Amino acid sequence: MNDDVQRGRHDEKLFRNERRLPTLIPVYLASLHDPRNREQTTTENISPHGARVISNRSWRPGEGSIITQTVGGFAQAGRVIYCVPTDGYRFCLGIEFPDRAVKWAELSSA
Repeated sequence: MNDDVQRGRHDEKLFRNERRLPTLIPVYLASLHDPRNREQTTTENISPHGARVISNRSWRPGEGSIITQTVGGFAQAGRVIYCVPTDGYRFCLGIEFPDRAVKWAELSSA
């Protein structure tokens, strides 16, 4: 196994070990490639470096995303880690924020 793959797994474990809080925060979700075409949705759970978000469409792992708080205009660029279908026509996305930690407490109290 090459060093990049091992390092990626190590980094993923660090983020995966972060405490996840089941928190519904209203957000707008958009692709980095088409930020004007956004959907209003919510988070299911959050951590400092990621969130599980509901979407109306399927996303590709590695696809860039933008999450913006519906109140206050907070925007955070992220990357889709996984996309799994739920019942009906919705999808659960795991989104990672690799560039910086998000202070969700500030967001959820707005």
